[in-house]
Amino acid sequence: MEFLSKHWLDIVTTVLGLAYILFEYRASVWMWLVGFMMQALGIVLYYQKGLYADCGMEFYYLAMTVYGYWKWVHGSNKANNNSPLQIRHFPRKLILPWLGIIAAVWLVIYLILVNFTNSNVPIADSFTTALSIIGIWALAHKYLEQWFIWIAVDVVTCALYFYKDIPFKASLYALYVIIAVFGYFKWKKLIP
Repeated sequence: MEFLSKHWLDIVTTVLGLAYILFEYRASVWMWLVGFMMQALGIVLYYQKGLYADCGMEFYYLAMTVYGYWKWVHGSNKANNNSPLQIRHFPRKLILPWLGIIAAVWLVIYLILVNFTNSNVPIADSFTTALSIIGIWALAHKYLEQWFIWIAVDVVTCALYFYKDIPFKASLYALYVIIAVFGYFKWKKLIP
């Protein structure tokens, strides 16, 4: 019972995270509502565990869930058309600029964690945060390749969360890796 009371927030965010990834796999707009709840609770969880970059990232995720919901419902691949957004490929012209942004954000977050927090995992925490910034943006735009970003994030996050004694979320991220692989192939079939 003590274990459950110690890890209740981990368990609740894990259940929400499972629902989130299943809605994402199905390309369902419900993913955004579940994600909003998960991220609001994640702010508390990550702060308590000293994962300050992840905690800060949750605020960005909250804003992106609103944007992603709007984009999926009202956005369009065509100018002046309010039809729902379709799954598509990540534009090649954005790859190098976004890789540069990831590297710069990773460095900035790393330096903040090293100089202004007591984080004992600044490299991994800043890496997953920097990559997630692009991942959620790519998801909001329904880019197929967003799954590759999440696979990298999920592998590192799984190890990081086991290390930080967040076992349920760590296990969820291990499952995320598997679902992301299947999600990529499912979304690939859905490209018009």
